[in-house]
Amino acid sequence: MARWVHWVLYGLPPTEAELPEKIPSTETLANGAKQGINDFKRIGYGGPCPPAGRPHYALDAEITLEPGATKKDPVRVMYGRILAEGELMGKYQRQ
Repeated sequence: MARWVHWVLYGLPPTEAELPEKIPSTETLANGAKQGINDFKRIGYGGPCPPAGRPHYALDAEITLEPGATKKDPVRVMYGRILAEGELMGKYQRQ
């Protein structure tokens, strides 16, 4: 089954405990985190309820990439630096 990338977000400061609602579709966020191009070919998060997929990672060092990176770029830089991984799935429905 093909995977669909809804969001490429990297460089999130380790001090961030949560993500606010309505994050803008800008390359660099106010906290310094960077967003890349998703499978919608846009910067930022796209689409509700991503399918089951790859986990999120905790790394042993900060990765440095320029804004606008594709999914392959952070994956390449993360190789060998993963300390732990987890997964987050949200549920939604129309009212």
